[in-house]
Amino acid sequence: MSRQDRSDRYCIIGAGAAGITSAKNLREQGIACDVIEREDDIGGTWYYGKPCSAVYRSVHMISSKAFSEYTDYPMPAHYPTYARGDQALDYLRSYARHFHVTGQVEFGRSVTEIEPVAGSTAWDVRLDGGECRRYRGVIVANGHLSHPVLPDYPGHFDGLQLHSAQYKTPELLRGKRVLVVGAGNSGCDIAVEAVHHAAAVFHSTRRGYYYWPKFLFGLPADEWAEWPLRLRMPLWARRLFGKPLLRLCTAGQPETYGLPRPDHKLFESHFIINSTLFYHLGHGDLQARGDVKALCGKEVEFSDGSREQVDVIVYATGFQTSFPFIAAEHLAWPRNAPRLHLNMFDDRHPELFFIGLFQTSTGNWPLMDYQAQLLARLLRARSEAPALAQRVERRLRRGAAVHGGIHFHRTPRHAIELEHFSYRLALKRLIRSLPGQPVAAAPAPRAAATVQEGAR
Repeated sequence: MSRQDRSDRYCIIGAGAAGITSAKNLREQGIACDVIEREDDIGGTWYYGKPCSAVYRSVHMISSKAFSEYTDYPMPAHYPTYARGDQALDYLRSYARHFHVTGQVEFGRSVTEIEPVAGSTAWDVRLDGGECRRYRGVIVANGHLSHPVLPDYPGHFDGLQLHSAQYKTPELLRGKRVLVVGAGNSGCDIAVEAVHHAAAVFHSTRRGYYYWPKFLFGLPADEWAEWPLRLRMPLWARRLFGKPLLRLCTAGQPETYGLPRPDHKLFESHFIINSTLFYHLGHGDLQARGDVKALCGKEVEFSDGSREQVDVIVYATGFQTSFPFIAAEHLAWPRNAPRLHLNMFDDRHPELFFIGLFQTSTGNWPLMDYQAQLLARLLRARSEAPALAQRVERRLRRGAAVHGGIHFHRTPRHAIELEHFSYRLALKRLIRSLPGQPVAAAPAPRAAATVQEGAR
C-alpha cells in the first residue's frame, strides 16, 4: 500500500468545536496540521440534520454565551443569553473563517483507522478509499456523542422507538402518547417540547437529580454558580447555601412533582438545566414515572407496577465514549473512558492527544480552547525548549486537581466528568509555564465579533 509522508504535521480528526480550536491554536504556534472532517462543512454535532449531528431543531445551548464562547472570539452582542442551535453553528463557522481554519479542513473524508508506527512516535492514518498517510501525531477531536446507548428492557414494544440523537422535530409526536426515558438535559428538553404536540407525555427517570433553572434572579445560572468558585468558597458551604437556593428558584423539591429524590450530594452529578420541567409537571401536562420495568406491546410497565399505553418512546439515555478508528489495545480503558492525563495525554503514545473528551456543568468550548492552547505550546516547546517541555510533561503526569474535591457519582454518565473551575485553573497554569503567545485575555467587547447570519 502506498503511503503519503506527512510527518511534518499533525492530523486532527473532526472539524467540530474541538477540532477547529485545535487547528487555530496549532496554527498560531506555527505547527502544521490537516483537519479531516466527514461532513461537508464545519460544525460537528451542531450541524443539524447531518449524520454526525445529535441535536434537534429546537435545541438551545445550556450554558450562557459568556461561558460558551472561545477565549478570544466573543459571541455577537445580538445573540440571546442562551444561543439557539443555528446561532451556535454560525458562531463556530465564523470562528473557523476568522482564524483561517476552514481552508485547512478536508471535507467529505473519513478516518477509518489510526495506528502507531512501530519503533517511532509517528502515526499511520487510513482514510476512506484506502488512502494511507503517515503523520507526526494525531489529535482526536471527534466528540463523544456519536454512539447512542439504548437500554435493554424485557419484552417487546409495538410502537415507534428512537434515541434522542435521532429525534429532530416534534411532528412525529403529534397526537401520540409519548414516553421520554432519561433525565439528562436532552430528555427534559424533549419532554417539555412534547407537551405542546403530544396527546400525553410521560417522563421516566431511574435516579434523582438536582434541577437548575436557566436564570436565577434575572441572571444566567452559570454566572451565579461561578461567583462562589471565584471567592474560593469551600464545597460544604456551596452545598449549604445551594440547596435552599434551588428550592427557592425551582419552586420546590423534585419529589414534590413526582420525581425521585436526588441520590447524591449537590454537585456530585451533572446538573439538569431546565426552567420549565417543574412548571409542566405541576400543571399536569407532563407526568413523572419511575424506571421502565418491561415493554408490553402497546403498553409500558414501570417499576411501581403501573402501566401506560404508549405510542412513541424517546430514549434520552446518553452516549458511550467511542473511537472506532483506534484498536482497543492502543488505549487503556479501565472503566468507560480511556485513562488520560488531564483528559488529554496518553501515557504510552507521546504523539496522541484528545481535545474535548470531557463533560462539565458549564460551557465546554472555552475549556477546549485552553486545552488546545496548552497542547500547541507544549508541541512548540518540544522543538524549541525540550528541557522545559519535559518538566511540564512530568508535572502533568503527576496529576492536577480537576474535580474540585467532588466525588462524582460512579455511573457511565460521569466517566469523563470534570469540575470546570479546577480544570481551567490547571490548564492555565500549565499554559503560562510554556513559551508562546500570551494566555488569552478576557474577551473583547462583544460588538467586535460579527457572525454572518444564515451562514449555514
